[in-house]
Amino acid sequence: MDLPGYGYARSSKRDINAWTILVRDYLRGRLGLRRVCLLLDSRRGATKNDLEIMDMLDRAAVVYQIVLTKTDKVKQTAIDSRLWELDVALKTRAAALPEILVTSARKKRGVAELRATLHNLVNPNPLG
Repeated sequence: MDLPGYGYARSSKRDINAWTILVRDYLRGRLGLRRVCLLLDSRRGATKNDLEIMDMLDRAAVVYQIVLTKTDKVKQTAIDSRLWELDVALKTRAAALPEILVTSARKKRGVAELRATLHNLVNPNPLG
């Protein structure tokens, strides 16, 4: 799902706060929710909004995985730096999965791996 008001919404703080409450309640009420993929722009890393949503997911005990996006727009050294920063940050987060998926829709980097991850969530292998 796309989270309204998350990121770059051009709405009032009142509207954004109302959406935040709705999203929090939605996430808490979804017992069958297996994972949230939190997409982070590789050019920015984890923003204040991203950290706030991570806090909310941790408090709601909703498992989430970071998907680093737009990696075609930055150099590999910047990607490596983002991965290191996120790796350190995720170690202190209760609901975060440690594996970070690295993607670029334009260059198709990591897209197959993301699809496979999502496929395996929906169709788990009963043999392990």
